[in-house]
Amino acid sequence: MEVFINGVDHNIFEKENVGKLLMKFSIPAIVSLLVAELYNMVDTVFVGRVIGGNAIGALVVVFPIQRIIVAISMMIAIGSSTAIARNNGKKDNESIKAVIKNALSLIFLTMIPMTILIFIFRDNVLNMLGTSKQILPYAHDYLSIIIFGSIFQCLTISIGYIMMSLGDRKTALKSTITGAVTNTIVDYFLVVKLSYGVKGAAFATIFSQFISFIYAYLHFRDIKKEYKLKFGFEIKGYILISIITVGFSAFIVEAEDGILLAVLNNLLLNHVGDIGVIILGVISKLSMFMFITMLGISSAMQPIAAYNLGAKNYRKLKEVVKKTVIFALMTSAILWIIGLLFAEQLISVFVKEREIIVEAAKAFRIMIAVFPMISIYYVSIYYFQALGKARTSFIVSIFRQIIILLPVSILLIKILDLGAIGAWVSYPISDFTASVTSIILMKIESEKLDVNIEKSKSKKIKEKDYKVNEHKNKKIQDDLIQ
Repeated sequence: MEVFINGVDHNIFEKENVGKLLMKFSIPAIVSLLVAELYNMVDTVFVGRVIGGNAIGALVVVFPIQRIIVAISMMIAIGSSTAIARNNGKKDNESIKAVIKNALSLIFLTMIPMTILIFIFRDNVLNMLGTSKQILPYAHDYLSIIIFGSIFQCLTISIGYIMMSLGDRKTALKSTITGAVTNTIVDYFLVVKLSYGVKGAAFATIFSQFISFIYAYLHFRDIKKEYKLKFGFEIKGYILISIITVGFSAFIVEAEDGILLAVLNNLLLNHVGDIGVIILGVISKLSMFMFITMLGISSAMQPIAAYNLGAKNYRKLKEVVKKTVIFALMTSAILWIIGLLFAEQLISVFVKEREIIVEAAKAFRIMIAVFPMISIYYVSIYYFQALGKARTSFIVSIFRQIIILLPVSILLIKILDLGAIGAWVSYPISDFTASVTSIILMKIESEKLDVNIEKSKSKKIKEKDYKVNEHKNKKIQDDLIQ
């Protein structure tokens, strides 16, 4: 029986089979994450074609800051939606209500101070990120504007994930598509037609983020009405700690990209020059599209897995993980083949200089050499999040880029003096190592899950035997009375 309250299907996690659920939740999750990156990517395409390499360099330099904003958004979104999905499995509406209110309060508590601080110290931040004198004016103009869209972006992502954890997958999808379409149209007019340059691209970004938020909020009012939410600043320590600890690995997954790009920008600027920074910017945009697909599939699994954990349906939980791994592997293999075959064509979307296209294509093919393996790595991060194993999820999330990729890239570029090739080779090395480690950890967890399945099966058999015996005893008593 379907239960729709204010357009939200509250039985979707129980009545749908796992394959359909993954498809239904993967698409909005992928689109939501993709649009968060597309704001910078679309801006890069327009300013790169109209202005040139220095404008691309400016957006590359600012990109780590945008990654931090998305990282905070994902931390709150994943942390709160995991708690909500678990409580939804337990049918605990009061806890759901408390998590939503604390999550929204946390957004304002983090985003407003961060926006103000980055704006005040924007030139210092840009210099720390390795901005050259040629790129600095463009980066200054872009950052000065886009930073004010941060709170709308965070609210939109978090609202989308909260609603997905309650069974509404459409709001996240439609709000992000609305933002993407708006950004592309406004970018075209401001950058191409009116020649407003990077400032025009930045204004297009914050306007589209605001429109996306308005759409999400209008639909979020249904949830507000259903749970009788009264908006106000509410902070409960144990809820905030739960949101942050569970969502922190999602923060690391997003933030470490920004940290890595900042370090690689500096290394390449000093050892290769602006051309290295531009190539890194282009191929990181392309690879980000591929990685986002894996993140979307993995994060789509998270509310489904968390719900079944809350409902103590361990057999279905195992099925969810197995089918997610298969789905992620198949999807990553398709993207990998496309990337290898059409690298030049994809890169030419961003830049027109033939020399950059050729060098960037070589770098991109090296970067994604073992890409299909990384799908298991991302599934493992979100799986451990869904189980509430924050420490394991955190260790796995920092393993690939912070523990492996960063030291290896410094070793190859700075110490062994391999230049740009050192940066590109460090990616497949870290991808392979992290994936093998994730497979081992998931196998260990799978064995623990099998134990829970057997315990659950034994409990059901005992309950069944108890009911049968109780029925027999009752029948004997009835016979004696007669």
